[in-house]
Amino acid sequence: MKDYIQQRVLDLSRFIVKEKATVRQAAGHFGVSKSTVHKDVTERLPGINKILAKEVKRVLEKNKAERHIRGGEATRRKYQTKLEKGEKKGGYSKIV
Repeated sequence: MKDYIQQRVLDLSRFIVKEKATVRQAAGHFGVSKSTVHKDVTERLPGINKILAKEVKRVLEKNKAERHIRGGEATRRKYQTKLEKGEKKGGYSKIV
């Protein structure tokens, strides 16, 4: 494995553990795709640092278990914002 890839794997992993970050947050922070982050931390990391790999796995499993809550919160904020702006909650607009 090339040195820059190995360094990226370690940087991504440390970021995820330190910030309790999601794959999406890590991808955005480092400017790589979610697929790259996932491959780095699930396939490459165990061959580099098994202890760090276990810590990352714990964080990602916790994030996965909580994602339905975050999704619900995002939806609630979306409709709350629409309500405050006076927009309708949903449905189709009638075109005359």
